[in-house]
Amino acid sequence: MESNRIAWETASRKHVDEYDELLDEARTRSALSPCELELLRPLLADSPAVVHLQSGHGLDDIALVAEGARSVVGVDFSSVAATAAQRRADELGVNCRYVVAELPGAPLRDGCADLVYTGKGALIWMPDLDAWAADVARLARPGGHLFVHEAHPMVPLWTWDEDEPRIRPDRGYFERSHVNDTFPANGAVEWQTTLAGIITAVLGAGLELRHVAEHPEPFWRWGDLDAAAWRGQLPNTFTLLARKPSWGTGPTGPVPWCRAGRSGRWGTSAA
Repeated sequence: MESNRIAWETASRKHVDEYDELLDEARTRSALSPCELELLRPLLADSPAVVHLQSGHGLDDIALVAEGARSVVGVDFSSVAATAAQRRADELGVNCRYVVAELPGAPLRDGCADLVYTGKGALIWMPDLDAWAADVARLARPGGHLFVHEAHPMVPLWTWDEDEPRIRPDRGYFERSHVNDTFPANGAVEWQTTLAGIITAVLGAGLELRHVAEHPEPFWRWGDLDAAAWRGQLPNTFTLLARKPSWGTGPTGPVPWCRAGRSGRWGTSAA
């Protein structure tokens, strides 16, 4: 984890070196893709408090506020990325703040989020998705949502050949991890899971699955490269929407969630 953090701090210098470019991008266009907005707009219409896990350069956060979010708290283990993101948000007058922390185990109170947002190169840094999903469930208020827009788990298998799609012979879909030899990871270890593994982790945390879809479009491309794997034949991203139930489970069955004591944490009512 520490070697990955160092690699990501180095890669995040890009957010500083290209500060003005990213600031202009935040001002002029949304970082959210059409498939994201289709699912997010009904949720953002209620002016939710958003927690963005692994927030990176923070352009998604500015777009979330522009679409209706009341506030965004970003959590990232790169102090370089978080500092640049805070500076951009402050300069634009956007209600975003950033916390530097390793995940899972976000240093935020229980039930603080109407919407937990993550993705675009986030889950590959999580060696324990069950712990990650449990942390998401802790952060979300009852009735709150988790939204993920992420690289498809098959993506590490695709080559960047431009003539036709190919599978890398040095990687397998069911492997535990691989060393990423391309930017921005530059030798960091990325953790692998299957799409079924991600869904199972979300369900195991007690969240209700509302939507899963696979998409041919990648969320990121390297420079001007036009890899054949990105031209519509293969899955490159997926979206997932889940909801934390408004009902807990008591000795005699489902019971409504209620505020518990002075701590303000959510718990189940007495059965």
